[in-house]
Amino acid sequence: MKSAEYWIARGKEMSAKREERLKNAMSWKFDTVATHGLYDLEQALGSHSGSIMEPVYLSPAQAYADSGHMEAALSYQMPTWCYSRIANPSSFFLEETIALLEGYGTDHVCSGLATSSGMSAIRTATDPFLVRDDSLPPANIVTSAQVYGGTFQQFRVRRFEEQGIEVRWVRNPAIFEEWAELIDEGTRFVYGEFPSNPSLSIFDIRMVASLAHDKGIPLIVDSTCASPALTRPIAHGADIVIHSASKVIGASGYAIAGLIVSKMNIPSKVGPDEMRADFATWAKLWPFRDNGPNISPMTAILILNDLRSLRMRMAQMSSTADTVARWLEEHDLVDRVNYPGLKSFPNHELARETMQLVDSGEPTFGFMLSFEVKETVPGDTANTRKFYDGLNMIWRATDLGRVKTVATWNAISTHQQQGEEGRSLASIKPNTIRLSVGIEHPDDIIADLAHAFSAVAPKASLSFV
Repeated sequence: MKSAEYWIARGKEMSAKREERLKNAMSWKFDTVATHGLYDLEQALGSHSGSIMEPVYLSPAQAYADSGHMEAALSYQMPTWCYSRIANPSSFFLEETIALLEGYGTDHVCSGLATSSGMSAIRTATDPFLVRDDSLPPANIVTSAQVYGGTFQQFRVRRFEEQGIEVRWVRNPAIFEEWAELIDEGTRFVYGEFPSNPSLSIFDIRMVASLAHDKGIPLIVDSTCASPALTRPIAHGADIVIHSASKVIGASGYAIAGLIVSKMNIPSKVGPDEMRADFATWAKLWPFRDNGPNISPMTAILILNDLRSLRMRMAQMSSTADTVARWLEEHDLVDRVNYPGLKSFPNHELARETMQLVDSGEPTFGFMLSFEVKETVPGDTANTRKFYDGLNMIWRATDLGRVKTVATWNAISTHQQQGEEGRSLASIKPNTIRLSVGIEHPDDIIADLAHAFSAVAPKASLSFV
């Protein structure tokens, strides 16, 4: 038997070796980090039976050598995974890799936390800032109104209607003054999507982060649709980044997952010093442990495996999306196309500055676009329905970021529960179609879109190709 002190000292040695691996990995290029993370030969031979690829640990709990080992580990005085509701070696592999990728190209050492879904990531990342504190004014949230429908519901229904926390909506996130007017001493955090789903709106992360920091609060950015291959919000001043990892990060489409990445020493008006010092790790060890939105080990490895090829996929999908967006912009049956790569897109220049394919410096604008089908009668959706039902190869679904192209009619699906008032607030029209472009050849995607438009105007279909 060994004492707890022995195991604490052993834990310090383990942490020191991890710091060496971290320093080494921070010198690599993006694709190398995505491929290896912090998993190396020493780890493989020491703990994982020499496996080249990170193993799946389908086990709920960790055994300990003796009471001293258990005591040191469960008081968090040495590295441990202990119980899969808190952590698991497989989730560690994913968390360490995404943290490195979000901090890539900066001096920031970041930490990561994998969750069961993107929505659980949002809840886990925001709950700690909304705790009761009678010394402060009543809590409020300042958030872009142009967010995913599930995010809108979590803030409006779960936070405002059920908990009474005021939610202040920024209608046009591109207008700096709108953020400035809403943030005050009661604001606990500022929240935005970059780019937003499905309207593709963007905002100046650096300027909004400055506003938040002036009030001593964090900026939280959902960067699902950009991914660290295009935009790393922490490099622009954000404090916490959220991903629905079941989108382009896990593009194969086999799993649901969420990710949180935080930089060290974030601002907050509430919470312990440990929370500010290392938010993602603190969240994992304390509220996450108690609430239990953990990711399964198999899911973690599935997401990690897709993450390795993120930059390459993002390059191809973005190139194809750009081709499709330009074709749609010239189409007689399209009123408007929203895609950051088009010169007609509001804040196109800001997009060029903040959305660039990592390690290339090339402006690259992502896989997602949206467009409005031209209706014969304003306010009607007959043509939109004909077009949508006319798709053949392109999938009708609510998914995005897949290797397969998916079209979503947001007003009847992802944003249906918001109602007309909520959709208007988020600038989502009844005739808006979101297109998540996959890795198919652009000619085949365009041909299927042309086929769908022929259901609206049969005689003109040949001129669309």
